[in-house]
Amino acid sequence: MELSKKNRIILAVSAVLIVAIFAFAYLRDRSRTIDAQTAENLISNSLVSDAVIEGPYLYFKSGGVRYKVPKDAVDLKEVYSKTAVTIVEPNPYLADVITIVILALLVAYLLRWLRKNREIKEQQLSEQIQFASELQKPADIQPIISNITFQDVAGIDEVKEELEEIIDFLKHPRKYLNFGIRMPRGVLLVGPPGVGKTLIAKAVAGEAGVPFFYQSGASFVQIYVGMGAKRVRELFKRAKAMAPAIVFIDEIDAVGKARGGMRNDEREATLNQLLTEMDGFEDSSGIIVIAATNKIEMLDDALLRPGRFDRRVFVSLPNKEERKSILKIYLANKPHYVDLDEIAEMTVGFSGAALSSLVNEAAIHALKNGKKIIEIEDFLAVKDKVLLGKRKILTYSDEEKRIQAVYQAAKAVMAYWHDISFSKIGLLSDHFQHSEKEIVSKSEILNRIKVHLAGDMMMHYHFHEHYTNAANDLKEARLLAQDMVEHYGMGEHFGVDIADVEKILEDARLDVEGFIGRMETGILKLADEILKREIVTKEDVKEILHDLF
Repeated sequence: MELSKKNRIILAVSAVLIVAIFAFAYLRDRSRTIDAQTAENLISNSLVSDAVIEGPYLYFKSGGVRYKVPKDAVDLKEVYSKTAVTIVEPNPYLADVITIVILALLVAYLLRWLRKNREIKEQQLSEQIQFASELQKPADIQPIISNITFQDVAGIDEVKEELEEIIDFLKHPRKYLNFGIRMPRGVLLVGPPGVGKTLIAKAVAGEAGVPFFYQSGASFVQIYVGMGAKRVRELFKRAKAMAPAIVFIDEIDAVGKARGGMRNDEREATLNQLLTEMDGFEDSSGIIVIAATNKIEMLDDALLRPGRFDRRVFVSLPNKEERKSILKIYLANKPHYVDLDEIAEMTVGFSGAALSSLVNEAAIHALKNGKKIIEIEDFLAVKDKVLLGKRKILTYSDEEKRIQAVYQAAKAVMAYWHDISFSKIGLLSDHFQHSEKEIVSKSEILNRIKVHLAGDMMMHYHFHEHYTNAANDLKEARLLAQDMVEHYGMGEHFGVDIADVEKILEDARLDVEGFIGRMETGILKLADEILKREIVTKEDVKEILHDLF
């Protein structure tokens, strides 16, 4: 690319110089040549001015036009008698000098280009040598021995339960192998930023007492093709040598994005090597790969298939009780006099990292004001600062909590009634499970659309208003309806007709409106439970609806 650019430059400069030479030649003499008879007539009739003898020609003007005629062809005496004549002695070397200067400029530029070209080649050769030496040099990958246990991590009781057997396998692998059990090769921690995914992985390593190899997904993405794949090989080679061990890859989406589209050869080579290493695990290798991401939808399908990341653990934002547990840990070594219930109540939407910042900022505020203990006023004073500093972490006023609770309750009741699987629904999130069936009916897709529309319809029915919290659900409902028409041929017409999409959504909306009207009492009662507990399970929904109907 660089050489072609240089070539274009030198060709452009050469063209400019050639044009300049021709322009010089053209502009040097633009006089019109006439015959001797015509010249003598003009001279004898005194129609000549500005006569100049230069070289072999006589130049003069007549009627505003400049003419030239060989000086030996006319009577110069008459010319002298009729007009003043200027004699110019031409420099016989001028053209040669100009030519030499132009050629010298061209040669100088060519030599400079050749020197730059040689420097570029030398630099490329040096980089290739350095790259080759980097490939041969073993990566310096050292594990850490984690001293963090689950006692140091609060608010993740469900996550702990899912990871207990992983820990037991790392502690007692022979017990499982003798029973013919193959443990998951990979565990994917999925959740928003700041919920403690890295801390959970360290706690697993600390509980199991095994080496912990930490790598960021971005650290695998190198400048040169091959370096990332080499780093993956070295990482797993080192981990196998110290097995049992945990390999933790943070932000795996940096290297594990779905392939295709905009190609990135280095990232694809690195991803392929990672897949190869995970496939190459022996059942007795004793290596567990834990990865973390908050963008599971961006990961390549090959990473998520059985045999790679077999198990996915969703780490949600903590609910009220979990926030109390987290706050208790962060306040354990700080003098304070606060009601944990009150702080937990006002920190809806805070992650564990945000709660850590909140406690730290409150302690700083108390110290700045000469206090010896942290009080609730210190938390109130710094809450907004933490929110802005944490990119406006989601938090709700009491009115917004009520609106959101009713919204989520409507979705929960609709999902339960139409048998859409979910484990729990909270004030801030829901856990609707995607169908694992290869063949899905039109009715099931329509029911999922109704679940996405239920919250917005309840807002309109109960509050006589629409709210912005429905944006994502309305988008999902429209995407499902578009898939029905464009991919599955479930519209009224065989071809793709946008009117069919609108009809599917409109029919679903009418069904949801009728359902909401009949189930309003149950929805509002469930909303009260969500407000109180922040999270309800499918069993809770069943119990509430059973008591009412």
